[in-house]
Amino acid sequence: MASREASLAVVICSGSYHTPEPYQPFINALSKQGIEAYCPQLPSSDLSKMNVGDVSNPDYEREPPANGYPQPADDAVVLIDLLKSLIIGSGKQVIVLGHSSGGFTATFVSIPELQASVRKLRGEAGGILGIFYEAGFLVPVGESVHSFFQPKDGSDPIIPPYSVIHAHGFDSLLSTKEGAKYFFNGMDEAIAQHYETTLTASPVFTTVLDNDAYTGLPCAYLISENDLALPAAYQEGMVAMQSQRPGVRMTTYRAPCGHSPHLQWTDGLVEKVKEFAQNLL
Repeated sequence: MASREASLAVVICSGSYHTPEPYQPFINALSKQGIEAYCPQLPSSDLSKMNVGDVSNPDYEREPPANGYPQPADDAVVLIDLLKSLIIGSGKQVIVLGHSSGGFTATFVSIPELQASVRKLRGEAGGILGIFYEAGFLVPVGESVHSFFQPKDGSDPIIPPYSVIHAHGFDSLLSTKEGAKYFFNGMDEAIAQHYETTLTASPVFTTVLDNDAYTGLPCAYLISENDLALPAAYQEGMVAMQSQRPGVRMTTYRAPCGHSPHLQWTDGLVEKVKEFAQNLL
């Protein structure tokens, strides 16, 4: 790879309920292309931070931790530390990739001081080149994941079909049901069931997006056409909503798979990320 391409890194913001394990095949595929990739364990899907007792046999009915459940703002601390290490420490050019609810986090952490265009004006190397949304949430500035997906008219709250809400309602945890069907549909059944076992739990996300990275950075969106967790029509609606805003630059790709292109369409996702990045280098 050319020297500028060799400095490229991808930072993956994982979706709710997800550990890094389902992203490892994608990380390996990027590595084979000479691209560094990172997917840290985020607090909001880390059972050890949720007061569930034995994490190998979690009890989701217990009281919340004294300081509350981890939120995307806590995930952002981990991710921004990593981004600063790559960008300020090593001069890396970075694509931030947000999968599912990680789309919110990817937008939240792509702050101006780490954006490549801002750093270039200061004579500094490296920075975030753009955001790649993989079936990701495009939550408007001023909203949280929870507020965006709930009815605005005060009608009954929406609980996703793959979620189980526990003892304390929206102040408690959500765990998953039929994860193989909703998150890993279209895969070999045994493999899908394996990855279902890696899913954890998630608090209700109330962190509010205060960073308009949609207008600050080039963006790409991969629509997963056979998605059962976040239907393609909903993805298309979010893309249209953001694309109509002045200053938003959104490239759209499509993948013939379910909610996990990083597992089901790995090589295709690598190629789309490379294409997006190479147009920005």
